Amino acid sequence: MIIAVGFDGTIVKHKYPMIGEEVPNAIDTLRLLKKRGHQLILWTYRTGELLEEAVEFCRDNGLEFYAVNQNFPEECFDESVSRKIYADIYIDDRNVGENPEWNEIFQMIEGTYEEEEVYENKATSFFSKIFGN
Repeated sequence: MIIAVGFDGTIVKHKYPMIGEEVPNAIDTLRLLKKRGHQLILWTYRTGELLEEAVEFCRDNGLEFYAVNQNFPEECFDESVSRKIYADIYIDDRNVGENPEWNEIFQMIEGTYEEEEVYENKATSFFSKIFGN
């Protein structure tokens, strides 16, 4: 699936224009979704230097996106191209209703996860068991 993901309030806590703390399990969940074959697009209000800082934050934490604020890496913006990002799923803190926890998001996308993949709100998550971090 193609998954468009917001940054502020979704991957990190709101501190715009600064970068807030990571939302618990956000990056680990996204890395696992990518490992399982999903294409991730960073879909954010940020532009210019603020966007570069967000991309670098994710990269420093082991998360690379298929594309950033575009449908595919080679897309060039011009007025004839819609700025709406195409995705199968959009994950953003501005969803209708409450933004679910990352373990619920993972379960919605993947269906189920094994018992040892149960999220914990501790310094060590189940991802450390998977990735050995």
